[in-house]
Amino acid sequence: MSLKFTVGDLTIHRIIEQETTFLPALEMLPGLTPELLAENRAWMQKAGALDDKDVLILCFQSYVVKTPHHTILIDSCIGNDKPRPRFPKWNMKTDDTYMRTLAAAGLSVDDIDFVMCTHLHSDHVGWNTRLQNGRWVPTFPNARYVFGKTEFDYWTEQHAKASVPTFVDSVLPVVEAGRSEIVGNDHELGDHVRILPTPGHTPGHVAFAFGRGKDAAAVSGDLMHSPLQARYPELSFKPDVDPAQSAATRRGFLERYCDTDTLCCTAHFPSPSVGKIRRKGNGFSCEAI
Repeated sequence: MSLKFTVGDLTIHRIIEQETTFLPALEMLPGLTPELLAENRAWMQKAGALDDKDVLILCFQSYVVKTPHHTILIDSCIGNDKPRPRFPKWNMKTDDTYMRTLAAAGLSVDDIDFVMCTHLHSDHVGWNTRLQNGRWVPTFPNARYVFGKTEFDYWTEQHAKASVPTFVDSVLPVVEAGRSEIVGNDHELGDHVRILPTPGHTPGHVAFAFGRGKDAAAVSGDLMHSPLQARYPELSFKPDVDPAQSAATRRGFLERYCDTDTLCCTAHFPSPSVGKIRRKGNGFSCEAI
């Protein structure tokens, strides 16, 4: 299982926190019919994306991208000590998997220059902070945390209506520590990092493109969760705030990178999670390299 990829002048590490069963495919993909699932069951099981009870298997991971200038962590995963009662596997977790995997990649929390979040759901911001003497402090002390303005404003608004625990324990402490940068979609980091607006899953969801002069790699975040959504881009995930927009965004992203050399780094596809986008019927496939 490859945890490290080199493309152009980039080095990309996968930092896996969990790879596990999530929820039933028919529940998570409301547009999926039992017939369509039956048609695709064999290859999905072979890909490690579906178990024998038709439950989706997802990977929960961060990507660390090293450019010639910066070390950037994308999406900080689930985290420890976080109250997440809706998801027992995430709730008040205390294991050392994430930190151990980071160390195995030859990285420490001090090495991260930027933390960039595709969106602010709990399994993408968890390690933004850690509990220290009863307080949430930034996990990566030297990093600037980059949040998209549309996304940040959306959750600020939601939080004003009713407390959003994820925002309280994994986002606001970073802002209060003066470590955050709230940026527009035109924000670039040096000549290697660009933001791709990919709304639908959340209003301000973004993907990130890496590479000098061309997109050598793209981190897709939650614009797709399962290889089934690459094959059938019209299948949107149940939690998507705008399923129609999400479907259009997904097809647009897959079209953009189809039959190119861009390495697509997905957030939740089962290992190897990374591949090149190729056409498959009326849809696409992320082919492992």
